[in-house]
Amino acid sequence: MDEYKKLIQEAFGESSEDSDDDDHQQQLEGSSTVAEAQFIFGENPKWERISEIKGLSLCRDFLIPDQQSTLLASILQEGWFSDASHNQAMRFGDLPTWAKELTTCIREVIQYSDYNPESMKKDEQEVIFPSELLHREPLFNQLIVNSYQPGEGICAHVDLMRFEDGIALVSLESSCVMHFSREVANNEKESQVRIPVYLTPGSLLLISGEARYEWKHEINRKPGFQKWDGLEIDQKRRTSITLRKLCKSE
Repeated sequence: MDEYKKLIQEAFGESSEDSDDDDHQQQLEGSSTVAEAQFIFGENPKWERISEIKGLSLCRDFLIPDQQSTLLASILQEGWFSDASHNQAMRFGDLPTWAKELTTCIREVIQYSDYNPESMKKDEQEVIFPSELLHREPLFNQLIVNSYQPGEGICAHVDLMRFEDGIALVSLESSCVMHFSREVANNEKESQVRIPVYLTPGSLLLISGEARYEWKHEINRKPGFQKWDGLEIDQKRRTSITLRKLCKSE
């Protein structure tokens, strides 16, 4: 894990353990990229297996709160959402510096987690991220940042086929429940299976294989639809970062 912490420090900055609170707050407010802030990195992030959906992996503690704040500051400094009517920004090809750094950290957190794809059997590798996707260059070259107000979400969909397999989703600010659904045959009748996934701030969701191509995903944040463990989620603004890879042109 020492090697992983070193890689995180290179992307996000040195540990803030030796800085006082005032200096750290000034760094957060003045940072233009993720790498300019200083952080304390916690324990080795753990992956949750979504057993019902092959190809869906969740790392709930991918980013600690300070990292989340600095990443959000980097996004806000882009000026994409200065107009209240704008809630989505898309970039193709050469991504912002902070998005490239985020991509590096996604690759490294997969490689240096407890469930290391290099040491897994083939069927277990795909639980986190297939190695052939993890080692492609670039890992991602398309970015979507969405800013959702309370009550706003996304309709059920499968991402366009113009993008390759392997999608990463980082959640910031408010928690939410994302539902995955698919039609299945049951006694010669079609029925829908719905699987809820709880996305917390700082979490990283990886979508590949069956989860990417055979399951729709949606977020319904209308009153009454956002519940977890029987409790209604207190919805606030939610920011999501989606990273994908464009298919090569013919």
